[in-house]
Amino acid sequence: MYVVCKEHLELAIDQFVDEYEDAPDIVDLDETRFPAWEPPAHCERCMERARFLVV
Repeated sequence: MYVVCKEHLELAIDQFVDEYEDAPDIVDLDETRFPAWEPPAHCERCMERARFLVV
């Protein structure tokens, strides 16, 4: 699972495919809320706002 900004989305998708040999699901964090999980505020690769969950 990766939480990234728009700039790092493609890199996270490539990394997911390399690791799991399957296409990920991509969740837009602006449109989806999780009752039991609060996503990180920042991209795991930079300090930009986290926007996508790649899982």
